[in-house]
Amino acid sequence: MMQRERGSASVVLVAVLTVVLTVASAVAMVGRVANLRAQVSGAADLAALAAARHGDCGSARRVAEANHTELVSCRVDGLDVIVQVTAERGVLPYLLVRSSARAGPP
Repeated sequence: MMQRERGSASVVLVAVLTVVLTVASAVAMVGRVANLRAQVSGAADLAALAAARHGDCGSARRVAEANHTELVSCRVDGLDVIVQVTAERGVLPYLLVRSSARAGPP
């Protein structure tokens, strides 16, 4: 083995580990964002159901807050209720996830 090639495996190993850790971090971030979207969607569904059951938007606001989201809009349209909620969490800077839901009799 030549003297100038000594230690070159260490450099390659560091480069490979850097790439692997970067990809793993990106995959983990995508998973966290998907999880947040599911939580916000569930909170919107629950808020809409609460508002439809009680006929007011106050119950939708309480349910949204209990699920760590913010009620952006709530509209009672006859027997239907349409709500929109948002959540901003520390997943990514300035990431705001928004979801809307409608509830009412079939």
